Amino acid sequence: MLKKLRLTLLVVALCSAQANAELVIDVQGVAQPTPVAIVPFGWQGSTPSAPLDVAQVITDDLRRSGRFAPLAERDMLQKPTDGADVDFQDWGFVGVEAVVVGSLVQTGANAYTLEFHLFDVFGRRELVGYRMPASRGTMRGAAHRAADMIYEKLTGIKGVFGTKVAYVSAEEQANGLLYSLTVADQDGENEHKIMESTDPIMSPAWSPDSRQLAYVSFEGNKSSIFIQTLRSGNRYQISNRPGINGAPSFSPDGRKLVVTLGGVDGNLDIFVLDITSRQTRQLTTHRAIDTEGTWSPDGRYIYFTSDRSGGPQVYRILANGGTPERVTFEGSYNARPRLSPDGTRLAMVHNDRGNYRIAVMNLERKDLLVLSTGRQDESPSFAPNSDILIYATRQGRDGVLETVSADGLIRQKMASGRGDVREPVWSPFPRF
Repeated sequence: MLKKLRLTLLVVALCSAQANAELVIDVQGVAQPTPVAIVPFGWQGSTPSAPLDVAQVITDDLRRSGRFAPLAERDMLQKPTDGADVDFQDWGFVGVEAVVVGSLVQTGANAYTLEFHLFDVFGRRELVGYRMPASRGTMRGAAHRAADMIYEKLTGIKGVFGTKVAYVSAEEQANGLLYSLTVADQDGENEHKIMESTDPIMSPAWSPDSRQLAYVSFEGNKSSIFIQTLRSGNRYQISNRPGINGAPSFSPDGRKLVVTLGGVDGNLDIFVLDITSRQTRQLTTHRAIDTEGTWSPDGRYIYFTSDRSGGPQVYRILANGGTPERVTFEGSYNARPRLSPDGTRLAMVHNDRGNYRIAVMNLERKDLLVLSTGRQDESPSFAPNSDILIYATRQGRDGVLETVSADGLIRQKMASGRGDVREPVWSPFPRF
């Protein structure tokens, strides 16, 4: 069991390289989707066509959510670009429940205004209208923001189309494996490698402001923890103590990391590391393996994996110290805890009849729901709206990513054409 726990922490498998690096998202199982229409946006500018098909980005976002079935353009009876021209009878005739119209207007050499309006077809009323500035570089992000607002108005759940995902990949090269730490938009676009190395990279973790990533690198044949700023690419080593340095996770205020440290004797314990002073405070002192720490959203507790009860289970301890308290009791293996941002659920890797699957426990009711269906699923991470999780699974020899709604009804596969993809982490909401 100890060997299995160590492998869960350290192994990044390999797979053959392919040419296309972007994540390709396939909605595999959905609940009954709501029919909507996103009408092609009007364009006013100095070129024959707009720099970006904003309506298509919004359509793709809503379709990928699994909650909506956008109407095909060929089936639209009208294509208004102004809310005053919306004919609710026509839209009701084709069976849609909501319609989006909008326009993109060029206001300068690299300045645009994106405007959209969302209408309730049956209620015959406008639900939301918004106008925002954009440039060529920010236009896709503006389209995602529009989709987020539409999604939230129609579902009551905050949209995550404007967020990002970080993940690790291992690509087979002539002289061995090439490891990459990559950041991409949640739809797989705008992939950006922030770190490449022939030494393993693992355990990425977002800062609360989404501007930095902490991760473990094995440069020089030893584990060290680094923090890297995404915009500048600057990075610095935050922990390179003798033995193991692993599993970093930012505190909610961004000032500390919870880390796993093991000295020359190899015994792993949970520590809190102050980022500014580099001082550490040891939280656990047990002879068992204590690892994979993560903070509760309020910063009060640290949840972690420990085998002190004979097999891996999730425990928690007050962030300022105390006696650890066991949290999970169902099954012989529960590891890699991750809290939902709203603090109501705990995700973990759970042994389900011999299969390692992603499960979620309601912290109030203590009931456990198995969400994934693979045999070797790992590394769960909540979206910032607490409604979706991303995790790593296997597809043949390939490592791929999947997302699943917290109720298990909507599932998507995110396949990459480059290497074995593992250890996904979903970013917090961006701060504008």
